[in-house]
Amino acid sequence: MKKRITLKSVTTEAKLLLIGIPLLIWTMIPIYHMFLFAISPRDSATSGRLWPDAPTLKNFEVVFLQKHHYLNHFWLQMWNSLIIAVAVGVITLFVATAAAFAISRLKVRGGRTVMNLALFTYFIPAAFLAVPMYKTMGNYGLLGSQWALILAMVTIASPYCIWVLKQASDKLPYELDEAAMMDGASPLQLFRLVYLPLMVPSLVAVGTYALLLAWNEYLYAFLLLSNDRSVTLGVALGSFLSADDSPWELLMATGLIYALPPAAIYYTFKRYMVSGLTAGAVKS
Repeated sequence: MKKRITLKSVTTEAKLLLIGIPLLIWTMIPIYHMFLFAISPRDSATSGRLWPDAPTLKNFEVVFLQKHHYLNHFWLQMWNSLIIAVAVGVITLFVATAAAFAISRLKVRGGRTVMNLALFTYFIPAAFLAVPMYKTMGNYGLLGSQWALILAMVTIASPYCIWVLKQASDKLPYELDEAAMMDGASPLQLFRLVYLPLMVPSLVAVGTYALLLAWNEYLYAFLLLSNDRSVTLGVALGSFLSADDSPWELLMATGLIYALPPAAIYYTFKRYMVSGLTAGAVKS
C-alpha cells in the first residue's frame, strides 16, 4: 500500500531540506578548502580561487614518499596513531564491558556509586586534567611512552562507555540470567554466552567511540609523547606550523589522508553507533 502524500508531510520535508542543505554546505566548506589546498601547486595554493588552474596530485606523492623533512616519519606516525587508537578502543571496551556487567547484572555493592563518581569527572574539562595526568605518568616513568597516552585516553573514555553499556544492559530481560543460572551457568559463562552476544551493537558503538576519541586526540598526545618516532600523526601535523613559510599544500594533503581512516570506520559502523549509543536512553 502506497503512503499517502499530504500537504503536512510535504511542508515538513521542505522545512527539513531548508535547514539541512545550508548546514550540509556549511559543514562541507572546510573540507572542500582542505581538498582545494591539497590539489593545488605551492605557488597557487593561497590564490583564493574556487578551483586551481593546474590541479595536481604531486602533493600526495610528496606525502606518500616522505619527500619533505616534515614528513620523514609519516608512515611511522600514521602507524603510531593506528596502534594507539586500536589499543585504546580494545582496552576501553574490556574495562567498560566488565564494569557494566558487574554493575548491571551482578549487582556488585557500590558499583553504581563508583560509576556515578567516574561520570562526575566529566564536570572537569579534560584540558584541566592534562597537568595532573602528566605528573602521574612521570611518577610511574611512562612519559614518552605510548602507554602513557593509551592509559590516559582509556581513563578519559571509560566512564562514558561504562554508563552507555550499563544503560543498555539494564534493558536486557533478567529472565535470561535466571534461566542460565538455573542451567548451572557460572557468572563467566553468563557473561560470555548470554551478555556479550546481546550487547554487540552497544559494544561496537563504544569501541568505535573510544577509538575515534584516541585518533583525534592532540593535547594529551602532545604532552605525553615527545619523540618524533613515537608521536601520532595528529601531533606531527603541528610541526608544519612552526615555520614562517609553512607548506600549506602538504599540510592539507596530509590532513586529508589522516581524516580518511576515521571517516571509513565511522561509516562502516554508523548503524551500530546510532543504535548502540542510544540504547538505554529511554527505559521501558
